[in-house]
Amino acid sequence: MSQIIEIKALRKSFGVNQALKGISFSVEEGEIFGLVGPDGAGKTTAVRIAAGVMKIDSGTVIVGGFNVKERPDESKKIIGYMPQKFSLYQDLSVEENINFFADLYEVKSIERELMKKDLYAFSRLGKFKDRPAGKLSGGMQKKLALACALINVPKLLILDEPTIGVDPLSRQELWEMLIKLNKERRVSILVTTSYMDEVERCGRVGLLYEGELLKVENLEDVLKSGVRFEEIFINEMERQKNMKSL
Repeated sequence: MSQIIEIKALRKSFGVNQALKGISFSVEEGEIFGLVGPDGAGKTTAVRIAAGVMKIDSGTVIVGGFNVKERPDESKKIIGYMPQKFSLYQDLSVEENINFFADLYEVKSIERELMKKDLYAFSRLGKFKDRPAGKLSGGMQKKLALACALINVPKLLILDEPTIGVDPLSRQELWEMLIKLNKERRVSILVTTSYMDEVERCGRVGLLYEGELLKVENLEDVLKSGVRFEEIFINEMERQKNMKSL
């Protein structure tokens, strides 16, 4: 299986703060890869760099075969990116927001209409297409943000804490949409989360702590072992703390 993301020795600092300390991992085509860690672990920095919206200090990031530092425009063509705070236009309707992002991605009219039809059915936003985004519930806004990220039919979806701040039912519905995208359309997904119950929906998970990638786990192997993922993560964090205290 080929890799849609290859990250090697990636470093990023903000002043004296080292957000990423030489992390390396890859995402295979067609998989859901989760980055898990507490606040401040470096998850958002990692995915923003992968999405091409933040510069690299050092290291290499290859997305879809393109070096994001050397050919950022090429790599962005295959990406749908949904940051934590997605910039929906509150006064624009659902349809107008989707059209805006379609224009931004230069999606042709025929392809746009076909994709919008699928997105409305997929997200169940069709009956709300004339409603201003600012008058949608939090869960529906997340669905609209996802629809906007998908309008260019990306091969790779990069999501930063997509379910944060939404109710449990909306979280479940959003993940059902992501899994359906992954299984039926083979969209590769890189997602960050702080929710341990969401980890089980991923194929592999990277444990990020204080800018360091502690371990990458295959969730199928974890489930077979009978060890809870939370225990693995807590043990790895404790081991890291003990090593630094020596």
